[in-house]
Amino acid sequence: MDSIQLALANIASPPVLAFILGLSLVLVRSQLQIPGQIFDFLSIYLLLAIGIKGGVSLSTTPAAEVWLPVLVAIGVGCLIPIAVFFGLKLITPLDKINRGALAAHYGSTSLVTFTAGLVFLENANLAVEGYMPSLLAVMEVPGIIVGILLAKRSSRDGALSTALNEVFTSKSVILLIGGILIGFITGPTGYEKVEPFFGSIFTGMLTIFLLQLGIQAGKSVKEARRAGFGLLAFALGFPLVSGALGVAISQAIGISQGGSVVFGLLCASASYIAAPAAVKLSLPDAKPGLYITTSLGITFPMNLFVGIPFLTWFSGVIL
Repeated sequence: MDSIQLALANIASPPVLAFILGLSLVLVRSQLQIPGQIFDFLSIYLLLAIGIKGGVSLSTTPAAEVWLPVLVAIGVGCLIPIAVFFGLKLITPLDKINRGALAAHYGSTSLVTFTAGLVFLENANLAVEGYMPSLLAVMEVPGIIVGILLAKRSSRDGALSTALNEVFTSKSVILLIGGILIGFITGPTGYEKVEPFFGSIFTGMLTIFLLQLGIQAGKSVKEARRAGFGLLAFALGFPLVSGALGVAISQAIGISQGGSVVFGLLCASASYIAAPAAVKLSLPDAKPGLYITTSLGITFPMNLFVGIPFLTWFSGVIL
């Protein structure tokens, strides 16, 4: 299966098609909405499920093998949202709240992009380190925290200490970090008992969640147009620049070619599962048409069609 076929297969998955359906419902002026309480439940479910599965993966990884990649992942996960936040100030007219929301999305990671990269590399016969799913979990949280913190710190509602308290006690961060701790402590044996709920039906829950996100994005998509060419250029260019830097950094600390591609994808991808749920809870004034349209509507397909094969090629060039 070549890269284009792989991209089409992933875009044709139920969650992404549900997002497209949500957009289409707005175009035909349908009044369909997922009730607010159900959408809040889905946000809580997805955040906790991602945290638990990441913690289980981390619990089975030898510490001596993973400590340096984890430290680098945390550092990169903190630096990316800072670069996004201030970079967007230079090329877009976005306010601080929306730049913080976008920083949270691009500082976090995309599970679907990560999975597509693994499949692509398997077909290309490139081995990947077993601790890579742990880095996915590790990088999920710092970018969201830093992005939300930047938006909170820059708003009028308090000093840095107040913003820190709001961020670290917010539902989104508690659920992500708490989920990682639960998964890490219980491990694979404990996870088996809840797998039917947090594993088997995860894609179905995600499908409903993305249906509502598609509706929200469709209603707010004009906001993305107002942001101008700068936002579009960012959403298309970010995956290539950030991903290439991720590949170079990971190879510099001894990660294999296949592993460096995966790490590059973690740096290049933008979250459309954990981050939208976190931003919805912590930054309710941010506009979904901006952060959902750019992360899922532009950067996601960009990574599938161009980013994965480009980073695979680039990883071989710099070896």
